[in-house]
Amino acid sequence: MLETRDLVKHYHVGREAIRAVDGVSLSIAAGEFVALYGPSGSGKSTLIDLVAGFQAPDGGAVLVDGRDIAKLSENEHAEYLLRVLGIVGQPSELMPAATARENAALKLLRNHPRDATRLIEPLLEELGLGDRMKQPTNKLSMGERQRVMIAQALAISPRLVLADEPTGNLDTRRSREVLGLIRSLCRDRNAAVLLATHDPQAVGFADRVHELRDGRLQEYDPDEVYLHAGQKLAEP
Repeated sequence: MLETRDLVKHYHVGREAIRAVDGVSLSIAAGEFVALYGPSGSGKSTLIDLVAGFQAPDGGAVLVDGRDIAKLSENEHAEYLLRVLGIVGQPSELMPAATARENAALKLLRNHPRDATRLIEPLLEELGLGDRMKQPTNKLSMGERQRVMIAQALAISPRLVLADEPTGNLDTRRSREVLGLIRSLCRDRNAAVLLATHDPQAVGFADRVHELRDGRLQEYDPDEVYLHAGQKLAEP
């Protein structure tokens, strides 16, 4: 479903070259949950941006269903974002005065301007927001706001979901809930998931884990999924 081939993205700061993504090749099948683990500054967010088509690679390719994302026209890229890709972003991206239902329904407005808020309601119910969907987003907890972001990403039944540090502002319990929801909902919909995270607990939800350091994939050490107390994250 998703394949990156020798993907490269470098930046220049003065005379210094920053190798944000440096020859990354990976693949994700439909319905598979893959985690990209690494510390801040390792290149995870850049890789997510390249897959989303927000940046063009300096070399290599991003293929989604065999299509090279960098070669899409402006209109084709807009359709890719609207119909193929779901992005679980940060709660700060939500419109604070709009309701949970209005925020979650944004992607549905283009094709269903009159019915968007009604159509999103079953998904919000599934996410446990049935009694909160009419609340302004700024009245919701951080965990509830993150669930609104999940609903917004999955509203159009995407084939590929990108989640860049989706639990960065959540405590351990809320993080587990959010990751479990992403995994179960995407499996039900046969969507591929690429999770970028620096949280060693989060990788316990993935089918496969890749470690990214200094822009390069490295062999992942499974000991990273152990909690600080020394106990492995239990299967949710």
